[in-house]
Amino acid sequence: MKPNKKLFLTFLMTFLMSKISYAKDATNIISDNSNTLALWLVFIVVLVPTVLFIGSLYYKFKNKVVENEEWNQLGTEEHFSEHLKNLSKSQIQKLGNLKNNKANILVLFLLCSTTIIAQDFKNQKENFFSQPGIIITIILILIPILLGVIFAMVKANNMVKLYLNKEKIAEAEAFANHLKSIDTSQLEETLHNRETALDYSLTNFELSGTEKAEDKIGILNNISDKHQVHFTALKKRAVQKPSLEPGIAKLILWYFGCATFWLVVGTGIGEYLGIKFVAPDMDHQSWLSFGRLRPVHTNIVFWGWASLAMIGLGYYVVPIVSNAKIYSLKWGWFALALTNLMVIFGTICLMSGINNGGGEFREYIWPVMALFAVALILTLANFILTVAIRTTKEIYIANWYIVSAIIFTIIVALTAYLPFWQDGVSETIVQGYFMHSGVGMWFTLYTLGLLYYFIPQQLNRPIYAYSLGILAFWTQIIFYTIIGTHHFVFAPLPWWLQTVAIVGSAGMIIPVVAGTINFSMTFKGQWNKVGTSYTLPFFLVAVVYYFIVSLQGTAEAFKFTNLIWHFTDFTVAHAHLGFYGIITFALWGGFYVVIPRLTGKEPPQHLVGVHFWLAFIGLILYSVPLSIGATLRGLMWMEGKPFIDSVVLMFDYWLWRAIGGSLMFISHLVFAYNFYQMTTKELEEVDVKDEAFKILEKQIK
Repeated sequence: MKPNKKLFLTFLMTFLMSKISYAKDATNIISDNSNTLALWLVFIVVLVPTVLFIGSLYYKFKNKVVENEEWNQLGTEEHFSEHLKNLSKSQIQKLGNLKNNKANILVLFLLCSTTIIAQDFKNQKENFFSQPGIIITIILILIPILLGVIFAMVKANNMVKLYLNKEKIAEAEAFANHLKSIDTSQLEETLHNRETALDYSLTNFELSGTEKAEDKIGILNNISDKHQVHFTALKKRAVQKPSLEPGIAKLILWYFGCATFWLVVGTGIGEYLGIKFVAPDMDHQSWLSFGRLRPVHTNIVFWGWASLAMIGLGYYVVPIVSNAKIYSLKWGWFALALTNLMVIFGTICLMSGINNGGGEFREYIWPVMALFAVALILTLANFILTVAIRTTKEIYIANWYIVSAIIFTIIVALTAYLPFWQDGVSETIVQGYFMHSGVGMWFTLYTLGLLYYFIPQQLNRPIYAYSLGILAFWTQIIFYTIIGTHHFVFAPLPWWLQTVAIVGSAGMIIPVVAGTINFSMTFKGQWNKVGTSYTLPFFLVAVVYYFIVSLQGTAEAFKFTNLIWHFTDFTVAHAHLGFYGIITFALWGGFYVVIPRLTGKEPPQHLVGVHFWLAFIGLILYSVPLSIGATLRGLMWMEGKPFIDSVVLMFDYWLWRAIGGSLMFISHLVFAYNFYQMTTKELEEVDVKDEAFKILEKQIK
């Protein structure tokens, strides 16, 4: 299926889903006993693409079979004659070398030849399927099924290629024997004509003169000899670097693959929750309730997507900047398995109603979270021992950030789950420490370490100021660890503790400004590379959002702004701007840098652009309307307006949230496809002529 058809179908899916969700009275939809809409939706979203895909594959297979039958109807001599007429320069040279005792005249032809460009010829009484929640749930379930069908079709395509290749290999053996037995003198005229055809080329001046055009009247301006289509301009290809050993490369790719899987699953659940804001009564299943699915969404993207992606990139960066091999591959595999088990068991527990109940982001019960703690300890030991055997003198700043992030995360997790202080108000203090430090001392600190490697590496220049990096590092550790309770301003906590959190939030200006200056000055003089790279835009977005969102967090910590914003959707928008705009964009950039080096395959560049712009625009449509609506809502609360009025006010803003979230989710599907393209090996069709020469060389040896 062509890319424009794929984009049209994904747009149609998003449009239909948004139309269904646009209903202030969701009960009207639930009470509709007709399931026509559900059937049509499933038909359009799932069956039509599947049928089109199967049809295109069938048409392709049929053409191949017909071509093969027509080819087999020709005689053996006609086959060989056709192959001889289409030999390439290198193949003619090989034939001359293999039969050099009889083909001296062919060698003379080859000496005067030129190069040739290679051509690659609600209850049980209601209609179950009339509920929008069930419809959307079915769609979200059918999406991976559809991907599985596509995967099966690709494998079927490879099986057909394999079948055809077997016949071509047999023909290649016969052609090799024919070349071995044929007299070179009989080939002279045929090869001479072929040599002449290969040497012929156009001068590109057949229809024009060679003189440069001159406009003496001055009518034409800004004439350029180079034609560029800027909208579809190709980016520079990745610079090939020495590949890593197969063991560590396989480990990294498995981390990336698991992370990509959890990204699609976790944000698919987030897509469902976003639609639920504008259709809150669209289902009546306990396991689909907002209270259960919301922590499932946040924890999957926290631990399943971002954490696995970060650790996977760490297994690339830490050994590279240390100029040493990773200490233990087994520890890496154990940590990967434990983290995946944590997400699986944690998701099952949350959807079953089993949770810690201790606060946001620590909904997993402690036996589940203990799996991640063990995984982090193994990862920390692996990285520290790798840094210890480094062959470089200094410890590069990227490793400072990465190792410190793991250390602080272990401390934060122990503080949040040990029961010694989980009593009354003290638990609220611990919750603030865990929730905020989990974001800043794990995700942000670790990602900054990755940026300190990838941005200089992609720009091919050193970081602007190592001292600024050290300043940002230590000031973040000083200030970020004391600001968690700014989430509980005006709560029954000691006033001095709230004040310390506010002061620490203001102090965060220092590491944020220092880090942003460091990254921005590294870009200085290299901004032109952003337009010619498909990785640098992701890193640039991460840097810009790091500055904006961090200062936004500082502003939100003050008493007046906290009173307006904190318990509104402004915090949701702020969290997504940070976690998505900083962390996720940086991780995507790292994926697009590392994977081509490990597999030798780059992603389709136009689809990288589709991924970037869908995610970027979707984030804006998600966060900006929520921020505006939340500000108005907070002002309404301060004026004493009824709560339900603020709910009605937010409806349109929640609709934009659903639309923006849909674009973001579609971008994740595109990213998953790009990951598949970068990590799979396509079965190539056998070239009879090349295969024949390989067989001939083996026979002569």
